[in-house]
Amino acid sequence: MPKDRPVTVHTSLKKIGEIEGGGQTLLDALIDHCTAEGGLLCIPTHTWGYMENGEEIVLDLAEPKSNLGVLPNLALQDSRGVRSLHLTHSVTIFGDDAAAFARCDADAHTMADPKGCYGELYRRDGYVLLIGVGHDKNTFLHCAEDMIGVSNRNASQAKSLKIRHTDGKIEEKSLYPLFSEGIYDVSEQSGKYEPAFQKHDCIICGKLGNADVQLCSARKMKEVMELIYERSNHAELLADDTLIPADFY
Repeated sequence: MPKDRPVTVHTSLKKIGEIEGGGQTLLDALIDHCTAEGGLLCIPTHTWGYMENGEEIVLDLAEPKSNLGVLPNLALQDSRGVRSLHLTHSVTIFGDDAAAFARCDADAHTMADPKGCYGELYRRDGYVLLIGVGHDKNTFLHCAEDMIGVSNRNASQAKSLKIRHTDGKIEEKSLYPLFSEGIYDVSEQSGKYEPAFQKHDCIICGKLGNADVQLCSARKMKEVMELIYERSNHAELLADDTLIPADFY
């Protein structure tokens, strides 16, 4: 795994199995490895669940929390990390250049805005590390679709959402949520890209404890998705569980 580039990690501790010291041991190991030669560790600390629940404060910096799970919430409590200010899809970043990377989300207006941190992962030739989870949890794929110009992915109207800053100040910002007309959840079908990613050597596979692991090149995944989009004549491929035809990639 690279030590000199950004790596965004989606993980399931349950799939890994027992770890001495629990999630903190894993977080410490990831920070030590990924930042050893100037790289960055990026832990998604998303809060989209609070928007869906209709909570008044979607991103709370005064009382940091994420709706994702153990590792993200440990990352939020770790003083070594810098959290980006994305309303629903913030990331907490570790490494020498963390603050500059985090600032990319300041003007993000979609859930995986190419101007934001997921786009910066691509620009810096970074990686997505999936530990015990599949590509339905790979948020970068939404960013890649935005870059490619896939239609029917973002709401036509922005929502006004609130951030509470550490000093208690409330700020309102706008965001175009992820929305696909006629499709309940496009993320559920994103795993259909995996055979194409495997064919084009986008992924290095491994194991961590009991969990399957995939180290995925952001740039290569975007290139393969763009190839599929063009060869399919811009067809909607995530509306159901029909496999992507192999001749598209």
